[in-house]
Amino acid sequence: MSSQAPILGVYLSESLDLDSVYGEALRQLGDDVVLRHPHEIEDPREVRFAICWQPGEDAFAPYPNLRLAMSIAAGVDALLSHPGLSAEVQIARVRDPHQAYLMAGFAAHEVLHREREFAVIADNATRGEWQPLAMRAPEKAKVAVLGHGSMGRAVVTSLSTLGFSVTVACRSEPAAPVPGVRYLAGDNAVMAAADGADYLMNILPLTPVTENVLNAALFARLRPGAWLVQIGRGEHLVEADLEAALDSGQLAGATLDVFREEPLAPTHRWWQDARLRITPHVASDSLPEVVAEQVVATARELRDGLPLTLGVDRQRGY
Repeated sequence: MSSQAPILGVYLSESLDLDSVYGEALRQLGDDVVLRHPHEIEDPREVRFAICWQPGEDAFAPYPNLRLAMSIAAGVDALLSHPGLSAEVQIARVRDPHQAYLMAGFAAHEVLHREREFAVIADNATRGEWQPLAMRAPEKAKVAVLGHGSMGRAVVTSLSTLGFSVTVACRSEPAAPVPGVRYLAGDNAVMAAADGADYLMNILPLTPVTENVLNAALFARLRPGAWLVQIGRGEHLVEADLEAALDSGQLAGATLDVFREEPLAPTHRWWQDARLRITPHVASDSLPEVVAEQVVATARELRDGLPLTLGVDRQRGY
């Protein structure tokens, strides 16, 4: 039993039962951080924080004393743009180190799958064809990575370790660059990083500056027949420009893990497009026990008037 005064929070999501995923782990960490479903809240004025995933348009309206909205994932664009979330409410997000490793594995897999032509090998195997394929030195494959946050750095490290030539576009030069990796910073970094690249890997946060960054002008900078790996946010991609680049051959194909509307409709034309590898937003995920620990720690910081370790800068968007 904790001797600290309890702080009350609420689960807010239109698409996920957060209590079923995180509730047990949260309850094991003490009784001073209490979370309830909206229908279980007796006095909404007592609610001080919310943990969120795709909250509804009016989700925050009943809670006049809300002081914190925390995303269960790394992305906070849905909170930053939420019309019902007051500017006085602090925003925080989960930073699960396992997510970075999961993302790095996914990214490396997609580059290797294309680079080593494993789809062709698998197709040959269905016909019993023993047909070794030509290879090239990994350093000959140029990978442009957009973004160098915690997950971006893990992706860059994994690709560099595998021997690929990696160029990173980031907001500012990193304090601890990955050895052997080329970094570009500044307003033209994204375009410059894409020049002649065989692979374009997007891991940017969604901000007003990065929205629609995956567009025709950027695709035109790639080497013809390049491959896009889109593991950022759905709003980064101009969908019509992707289709045009595929039809012209500027892009040979793309791996799409995130979409403007999720889930992707079963009738969407992209499911039947052989040039696309579609995955259901599984490039990485946060583990329930890590989410619970960070939610509880953040709620306690809020209660005790401390700076939020996992707080988000609203101006920067992350």
